[in-house]
Amino acid sequence: MTIAVGSRIPDVTVQEVTPDGGRDVSIADFCARRTILLFGVPGAFTATCSEVHLPGFVVRSEELATRGVDAIVCTAVNDAAVMRAWAGATGADRHLTMLADGNGDLARALGVEFDGTRFGLGIRSRRYAAVIEDRVVRYLGVESGPEVGVSSADAVLAALSGQPRE
Repeated sequence: MTIAVGSRIPDVTVQEVTPDGGRDVSIADFCARRTILLFGVPGAFTATCSEVHLPGFVVRSEELATRGVDAIVCTAVNDAAVMRAWAGATGADRHLTMLADGNGDLARALGVEFDGTRFGLGIRSRRYAAVIEDRVVRYLGVESGPEVGVSSADAVLAALSGQPRE
């Protein structure tokens, strides 16, 4: 299945990063009865993810909250320990929830996985952002390459404002 606007989020177990490690959660239950901004990155501590994509959501977290986002959630095909370290190193732990998709089950269920083995990355998630209201996708921006455009905090804010992207 490839996720699309109007789709329901699949019921996949991921690990919510906690100070003590990871705690199994159903992504469908996590998204129930609230508005979630879920964004996926190819990998924690990678250049574009750490320098551009993640920081945009940290910087814009308050503005996103004023637009109705109840939680900003970052996921990557990394384990909970790596995601916790990355959140701490970037300051994201004060603004975002981190979900570890260590086996790539969520990326696969959403249809956003890619094969990065030729780059030494293995199977990873494509870069994307989704606004999910009570388990239903209302906005989806999936990047076709390594850029940060339709999946950026600015693109999501524009979509939430009803403004066209530049």
